Amino acid sequence: MAKAVTIKVKLVSTADTGFYYVAKKNSRTMTDKMVKKKYDPVARKHVEFREAKIK
Repeated sequence: MAKAVTIKVKLVSTADTGFYYVAKKNSRTMTDKMVKKKYDPVARKHVEFREAKIK
């Protein structure tokens, strides 16, 4: 079997609330760390979420 192209990554809030999203990413085309601006319900505002490994 071939290795999967898409991997799951954890997007952790930069507001240090501990909130995170789980997203899929194509590991061949997106080689750098993923950064998205999304809503953090704990901080109740839009903040940057940075990629971290799922343990």
